Amino acid sequence: MTNPQRLRAATAPWRRRLAATLAAIALTATLAGCGSPGTAPAQGASDRPVVLTTFTVLADIAQNVAGDKLEVQSITKVGAEIHGYEPTPQDIAKASKAQLILDNGLNLEAWFGKFVAELDVPHVVLSDGIEVMDITEDANAGKPNPHAWMSPVNVQHYVANIRDAFIELDPENREHYTANAGAYTAQLAALQENLLDGLSGLKENERALVTCEGAFSYLARDAGLKEKYIWAVNAEQQATPRQIVSVIEFVKENHVPAVFCESTVSDGPMQQVVQATGAAYGGTLFVDSLSEADGPVPTYLDMIRHDSDVILGALAGGTK
Repeated sequence: MTNPQRLRAATAPWRRRLAATLAAIALTATLAGCGSPGTAPAQGASDRPVVLTTFTVLADIAQNVAGDKLEVQSITKVGAEIHGYEPTPQDIAKASKAQLILDNGLNLEAWFGKFVAELDVPHVVLSDGIEVMDITEDANAGKPNPHAWMSPVNVQHYVANIRDAFIELDPENREHYTANAGAYTAQLAALQENLLDGLSGLKENERALVTCEGAFSYLARDAGLKEKYIWAVNAEQQATPRQIVSVIEFVKENHVPAVFCESTVSDGPMQQVVQATGAAYGGTLFVDSLSEADGPVPTYLDMIRHDSDVILGALAGGTK
């Protein structure tokens, strides 16, 4: 069987099961009067309260809970590198008019504290309540790993925090937010279940996730995968020789079949790992930003499905 055929074989059953499950959940949500996942607010709806998020992933998740009752916007744009973002005067003006600001927390938005210091706008930390993992390597060792949203299990906590914040902001629409949150949580649970089903067929040495950034610790933990990365967070501008050697040794010792890199950074350092080990370059993963509407990951659910497909296919012997 060729690599492309094995990729399709590895991911097709997982995708069929997931598509059927999500279609049923989406129909239930529609019958309950919930908004469509990822639907943008109507233009010119200035009478709706404005909720501002720090990046596009959070905006999409929040929009699924808000439906048509709130206008959700992202401070950063599609493709932005969130760790080192520098707010503009336009960002501050936009935030001053918002009724609520949602951020990830866990030191992800290093710029956020200064950003909101002078604003009289309430904000909610969406990662509150999750089981936090610490970074274990490099200069950031001991600090919380901020990429909690990369696990659908964690995002169920995010959704609960969003629901509660929206109910406090707009108590008249409590039932609307509760129904939307329940429908979206069911989709997240289905996504996690199908990811686990897909991984269950991998061999022991294939159950390893090697990436440029340490952005998949939570996903790896909740999926039962070993994890190795070149650098902990994207704030580190380039890989050091020691970091690259460490990953090369891990790949060789564990006979890892494929490695990956994220869309917001250069894959150059990981290509050095590929050349030194013979592992396949499995493909590009999305973490910090969604794509445009016509791109590969316009919603959070699309992002996790895409990353899961790339990971499953490459570890099973294909590339994408």
